[in-house]
Amino acid sequence: MTRFSPANPLRVCYFGTYRASYTRNQIVLKGLQAQPDVAVHVCHATLWQGIEDRVAQASGGWRKPAFWRRVAGAYRQLLRAHRAAPEYDVMLIGYPGQFDAFLGRRLAHRRGKPAALDILMSLHLVAEERGLTAAHPNTGRLIFQLERSGLRQPDLLIAENAEYGSYIAQKYQLPAERFRYVPHGADETVFHPRPLRPPADHFRVTYHGGYLPSHGMDAILGAARLLADEEGVRFEFYGNGPEKERIVRQAEKWALPNVIFHGFVSQDELLDGLARAHVCLGVFGTTRQAQFTVQNKVWEGLAMGRPVISGDSPTIRAALADREEVYLIARNDPAALAAGLRELRDKPALRESIAAAGHALYLAGNSIPAIGRQMKEALLTLVDQNQ
Repeated sequence: MTRFSPANPLRVCYFGTYRASYTRNQIVLKGLQAQPDVAVHVCHATLWQGIEDRVAQASGGWRKPAFWRRVAGAYRQLLRAHRAAPEYDVMLIGYPGQFDAFLGRRLAHRRGKPAALDILMSLHLVAEERGLTAAHPNTGRLIFQLERSGLRQPDLLIAENAEYGSYIAQKYQLPAERFRYVPHGADETVFHPRPLRPPADHFRVTYHGGYLPSHGMDAILGAARLLADEEGVRFEFYGNGPEKERIVRQAEKWALPNVIFHGFVSQDELLDGLARAHVCLGVFGTTRQAQFTVQNKVWEGLAMGRPVISGDSPTIRAALADREEVYLIARNDPAALAAGLRELRDKPALRESIAAAGHALYLAGNSIPAIGRQMKEALLTLVDQNQ
């Protein structure tokens, strides 16, 4: 394996129209920059304005000339940025970069360097689970074809775990040896233990994130309904998303006295809310996306030193030990979630042991330095192959 050092670092070009504010890109960039023997040059152009923008384009906006003018402008900016980039050893295309891979491979190979793509998630699977492919079949077929072709461009594909990688390999007929794995994590510069304690007068359960089909919001609300008559149990929701309006209406229909919807709040308010949680909620949906990943919200709860309860799957069991580092229950099962929360409410020692062990495991394998180290090791295999 090639030896790099602080004096002779591995030079990485972090490339693409990726979402610069997205958690995965933030963690990978910070993680690589935290390695003493890695130097990162960012080569980025903004294309997407957020999740609503991407949904709007996938829902038919891509057919409008204004969108293609925007695409052309972003790629002109990216070409200029790459021309100005210093020499590098490997290009890493950030998420989402399946469409950037066509240009990225060409530019990297022109310099005689290999290119890797951080897949993270299948764009077609995400579109499918959000109902976009059913509502817009032609767009769905186009996303499938572009992703299939895009994933053939890079010399290395980086997925979160072997189960997700195997799904993508089979779906697009890709060789398994082209994959390496770097897990999800959390940004401990944001999510870390705070000097706040859960309230003594009620049992506080928090959910934070998007209201998505994969998150199992109906199971969470169903558990809240089952616990509505148990004094002192309170569910606090932070965030927004496509299913929020429906979930709020259902809570109002059931007249749930134990549910509070905060919406988007400041970062400090969110972090204080999580720090005061007796238990943080993970993900309880049964979609493929839900079961292939250990979502950021799981790692973020553990990074804050709080116990997390989440839906069971082979993927999460491969990462975290049930009843030791996380509390796992059957997915899409309000009764199972309610029972798990009762046990955690009644066994404070179990809560604290899960919180401590989960936090220690997070620091060892899913913190910023740990993610950066694993990404560096994946890229080194590609650099060695290119020697």
